[in-house]
Amino acid sequence: MCRLLGYVTTRPTSVVDVLGRDDFDTFTALTEVHSDGWGMAWHRSLGDETRAVSSARNASIDPEYETLAEQALGCCGLVHLRWATGGLPVSPENTHPFTDAGYAFAHNGHIAPIDHLEAQLSAASRAKLVGDTDSERYFRLIMQCIDEAAGDEAEGVTRALEILVREFPNSSLNALLLTPSKLFAIHINSRVDSPVESLRELFESVEAMPASHATEYYAMDYRITDDAVHVISSGVDADGWTRIPEDTAVMIDLATREVTRLHPVPLP
Repeated sequence: MCRLLGYVTTRPTSVVDVLGRDDFDTFTALTEVHSDGWGMAWHRSLGDETRAVSSARNASIDPEYETLAEQALGCCGLVHLRWATGGLPVSPENTHPFTDAGYAFAHNGHIAPIDHLEAQLSAASRAKLVGDTDSERYFRLIMQCIDEAAGDEAEGVTRALEILVREFPNSSLNALLLTPSKLFAIHINSRVDSPVESLRELFESVEAMPASHATEYYAMDYRITDDAVHVISSGVDADGWTRIPEDTAVMIDLATREVTRLHPVPLP
């Protein structure tokens, strides 16, 4: 369970500037819950390779997080704050984003049982696993399906979602996938409740929890401006954001910022 931020802009932009200083500080403060590591991925320019940095440290006390967040790293990217699912180690191998061949992936949710998820993978895909998480197996399934679709990213992502919704209808599939030419934003979670009991272990009351966490933990918002498209998970309640409809997956073109809804997106 994690927090996500994705952006596509016309020019290199820092993460701080994507959100503005106050909202960036609010986003980073979510490490009060999501303290089990952080990661960023970006393209310096269109057509450039995907670069990524991750750490198993709490972002709020890791100086590298702040340093990178203040740099205009690129024209598109994603940020991930991790809250490790119970029983999964906090380690570099389990820290998002997961990367391969110009792709970077970050997930907010939990897909169980993990062994059944791994069973959806080919031997070649399983051989690439390095960590313990369901999220890495989710990523490998997407990469496998893109390969089976002869590199058609929209078709591959849709195929992977079809499998996951069929086999794991009560799981959150919320995720961001940065590819050489697209940013995919997946918001499929309509059968999943907010993790209130886990949050109660950390906070004295619902009122003390971060914004929307008790009731809309898996919600995602978006905003479109003249020069950017932004996507964010709940926790930063600010003006100018619109709630993403339930069970939606979209593809954002990095060159044109055109937003295309994937069809058909299978409903749980």
